[in-house]
Amino acid sequence: MSRVLAIDLGTKRTGLAVSDSLRITANPFQTIPTKDLDLFLKNYFEKEEVGTIVVGYPKSLDGKDTQMTQPTIRLKEKLAKAYPDKKVVLVDERFTSKMAMQSMIAMGSKKKDRMEKAGNLDKVSAAIILRTYLDQL
Repeated sequence: MSRVLAIDLGTKRTGLAVSDSLRITANPFQTIPTKDLDLFLKNYFEKEEVGTIVVGYPKSLDGKDTQMTQPTIRLKEKLAKAYPDKKVVLVDERFTSKMAMQSMIAMGSKKKDRMEKAGNLDKVSAAIILRTYLDQL
């Protein structure tokens, strides 16, 4: 079975998470500058077998679009065109940042570390998006 890669798209940074090959675990992977996402994915897909790309789908609490909704839809379409051999799906990402922060607190991360390492929040958010998708399978 192939891995699943999750993307939490941001304006400056993008968090990534990846499953194991059995699709059991959702692991925070990396945070990269959003401008580098295309090249990073191209290189990653050359090395790793990924069958599904999960993209966090941002909506406000009342279900309306956010500033990142349209860029996310464009990313999904771009990925589907660039990688026709991979399934590309959107997964609701409401509350993931809050859940990620709570997870980091539960793991004992100090407030100073959480603020200094904002990239950790992005990849943990991606892992929560991935976990949501894997639980739906």
